[in-house]
Order: sequence, then C-alpha cells, then structure tokens
Amino acid sequence: MSSNLKKYLLIFLLVIASAITIFFKGKSSLPVAPATPTVFVTSVPTFTPARTPILIPIDDSPLKDSVIVAGDYLVRQQLANGELSYQVDFITGARSYSPSYIRLVAGTGSLFTVCRVSGDSKYCEAGDLAFEHYLEFLVSDPEKFKGICFYTVGSCQLSGSALMVDSIYKRWQAAGNFFLKEDNLLNKAIDLGYFIVSMRRPEGGFYQSFDPHFEGTVDPDYYSAFSQSEALLALTELFEMTGNDFWLVQAREINAYLVTQTVTEDHWHGYALSLLARLDVLDKADKNYAVEIANAIIAGQVRSLDPKNTSISTATKVEALAALAQAFHLSGVEHEWLDPEIRAFITFVQARQLPDNNCNWDISREMLTRYGGGIFGSCDDTSIRVDGVQHWINGVTAYLEYRSMIKLK
Repeated sequence: MSSNLKKYLLIFLLVIASAITIFFKGKSSLPVAPATPTVFVTSVPTFTPARTPILIPIDDSPLKDSVIVAGDYLVRQQLANGELSYQVDFITGARSYSPSYIRLVAGTGSLFTVCRVSGDSKYCEAGDLAFEHYLEFLVSDPEKFKGICFYTVGSCQLSGSALMVDSIYKRWQAAGNFFLKEDNLLNKAIDLGYFIVSMRRPEGGFYQSFDPHFEGTVDPDYYSAFSQSEALLALTELFEMTGNDFWLVQAREINAYLVTQTVTEDHWHGYALSLLARLDVLDKADKNYAVEIANAIIAGQVRSLDPKNTSISTATKVEALAALAQAFHLSGVEHEWLDPEIRAFITFVQARQLPDNNCNWDISREMLTRYGGGIFGSCDDTSIRVDGVQHWINGVTAYLEYRSMIKLK
C-alpha cells in the first residue's frame, strides 16, 4: 500500500471516529431543569423502537354503546378547525369556553378511546383533527428548558404536558402508529416527557407550572390537585410506548414519593397503578395505597350519589375504581368487592346521559339530535362539559376492560 493511500485511510478513520464520538456525546445529554428545579435521573435515555400496543378486547354491551354515543356527542359538537366544545347548556343552547385548553386535550384523547372501542375510524379522524389544532400550543426553547411543553393561559402547566402525552398514548392504542401527516407524535411525547422530568422537585414530586417567557422560571407555589399523578401516568405510558427503562425509573421514583402523601380520590394515580401492575409490579406500599384510594372513594358514596351532586366528579370515581380493580386483578389482590361499587356509580352517571335523565325532563327530538350522548351535570346544572364526557368514556372503558380481563383469566 502506498504511503499516500495509508495517509488518506488514516484521515478517513479519524473522521469516522470523531463523528461517532460527537453523535454519542449528543445522545447522552441529560434533561436540564428550568431555572431552580433539580433533576434526578439515574439512567440515560437510549433509542428503542416503538412498541405495538397491547389491547384488551371488549364485548358488545349497552355500556359499550354508551361509550360510543358519548363519542358521537363530541364529534357532532366539533368545529371545522378541530376545536372541541368545552361546555354547552342543552336547555338554552348557551355555550361557554374554557380559558385553558388542558381539558380539551384530555377530551381529544377520549375520542381515540372511542375509536379503539368502536373500531370506527371516524372517531380517530375527529381526534386527529383536534390534535392538529392543539399541537399548535406546544412550545420549545432549548436555551430555557428541556423538551417541549404545552402552553396555555400564560404558562406551561405540568397537567397540560402530561395530558398531551396521555392523548398521544390513547391515539397509539387506537391507530397503532405515531404518524400524523409530517409529525412523529412519539418524538413529541418523548420531548414532553423530558419537560416533565425537568420539573421534578429536589425534595420529591413536581413543580407544576413553568413560565417560558424571559429567563424561564417555575412557580413554586402553583398547585393543581392531580398534576403529579397525571405526570406519573405520562411517564408510565412513555415506558410502554418506547420500552425504554429510563421512563420506568422516573415513574418508580415519583410513585415512591406519591404513596407517602395524603390519600385523595385520585383517579389519575389509579390509572398509573394499573399500568405499573401490567408493565412491572406493585409492591406492598403500592397495594396498600391503592386500597386506601378505593376506600376514600367509597366512603363518600352517599354524598356523591345525591341527585344535587355533579356527574363529572362521580364519573372520575368510576375511572379510579375501575383502574384500581385492574391493578388488583393483575397483582393477585382481592378485587371483586369493587365491582358493585363501580356499578353503583355507573348507574348514577348513566342517568345523566341524554336522552336518559333522572330529573323528569321531556327531551325533545331537537335536543336529542344536538346533544344526545352528552353527560349533563345535575338537575340543577343543565350544562354538558367536555371533561364530564371524557371521564365517562375513559371510566366505562376501563371497567369494560376489567370485566374482559376477568373473563379471559
């Protein structure tokens, strides 16, 4: 071999080695916290291909039909630009709009749940149309914060980014892929996950609001009841979508903190525990905390089933108990005791799904055409809100999945 050829070959090998070093150096960077938060990561994200969703078959039933007609309501109320209806009074037709898009993003996810349950692509198409609208609220600024966040009402709230991941997860379950025109939604979910991780507090839990303007700072005093459990669920869903242990480690650390906190009727934590039971394992502390959540929900039964109370909060009880029933079943813990409680709450909410009502109203054909399938608040509140419909769709679906799991055992 000539000396010139050897020289060129050596230069070529050095260039290749340098490129490989730069590539892996870029891949190994850890999420950077915004302003004051400290990020605790015990592993580095690595590339893994997306998984195929594992779905639980659901038999035909009146409850399955109830999920589908709730989806019909959402589709009928959707605007041509993808915007979902936030709230409408089905008696007067008066509409009001949420100052925050977080609930509407969650409602988008429920459209994909209906798509999966029904097998009808029209609900996925409606969900995609809504996604195209709400994806515009994603913000990135690498100089100020890691990943991307969901911006609404002047800040990036933890809930918004977490529920966007949840909606992407539900779309993946329904469509089996992450491609929406030129967007790869898995990449967006991962970037949202980086933002969520960067919001971790040094003492445990999360900061829950971040201002991306100017220097970029967190609001240490902002609090939202379910934000932390929503973030926990999102991290667990990222683990299922990617198979990357990085997300499971993050979820495990957050869950270990949350199970030391005061017990509330937290339906999002119930969902996260059911996923952890399916994808990993629940330890004794997890199981004990799950039982406490269930008992807290059931203890409020008399008040919750009062006709004056709202169907929205009761629908979240269906979600929580159905998810916990799944978690108990998967963990070999007694779960049958939850079934009659779930059915009681289902009966209560179903009496608020038009045209059914427990208020002795005459529902006209015009009302049914416009608002049939919607869940109204109470006999004192004739409004149909997107989160009430969303909680109903997801809660009943979780219950039907639980019943299928028992049947398939």
